[in-house]
Amino acid sequence: MIARSGTLAITGDEAADQLLNTDPLALLVGMLLDQQVPMEWAFKGPATLVDRLGHLEVAAVAEMDPEAFLEACSTKPAIHRFPRSMAGRIQDLCRHIVDHHGGDAAEVWTGAADGPDLANRLRALPGYGAEKTKIFVAILAKRMGYRPDGWEVAAGPFADDVPRSVADIDGPEALATVRAWKKAQKAAGKTKQQ
Repeated sequence: MIARSGTLAITGDEAADQLLNTDPLALLVGMLLDQQVPMEWAFKGPATLVDRLGHLEVAAVAEMDPEAFLEACSTKPAIHRFPRSMAGRIQDLCRHIVDHHGGDAAEVWTGAADGPDLANRLRALPGYGAEKTKIFVAILAKRMGYRPDGWEVAAGPFADDVPRSVADIDGPEALATVRAWKKAQKAAGKTKQQ
C-alpha cells in the first residue's frame, strides 16, 4: 500500500479513486490503461478488476490463466476498448513486478535512488513509454507526495503548473480544466508536452 493516501480524484467514483490513492498496483494499472479511452474509464479499470476478481494482487494476476483474466477484463463493461491487448499488458506488468520488484508494486518507486532512476524503473515496465513514464512521475509527486531528488527533470513538462495531465486532477473541476486544455492544444496542433 501507499504510505499515505493520495489526492487523485478522476473516476467520479469515490471507492475507485480511493483504490488508486492507496494501492500501488491499482495506480500502475490505471496509468497503463490510460490510452485511447477517456481518463475516467482507464483509471476505473483497477476497481472493476477488484470487483470481478475479489482482489488486485500482483502475483495472483501474474499467474492467472490468461483466458480467465481476459474474461475479467472483457466482460461488459470492459476495462478498455481493447480488452485483449490490455489484459496481456496487465499480466506482463504484474510478471515484471514479480520478477524485478519482489512482487511489491510500490517498490518500483520506493526503491528508486532519485528522479532519473525512477524514470528508468518506470520506463522498464511493460506498456510504459516515455510520455506515460513522465506523467506517472508527476502523479507520484503531485498527487501522492512522493518527490525524489530530480523528479521535475524526470517528469519534464508534466512537472509544471499547467493543467495538462491526470497528474493535475484532484476533482471534477480539475478534470474539466485538463480536458479543456487538451482540447485547446489539439485544436492548435500541439501535444500535451508543448
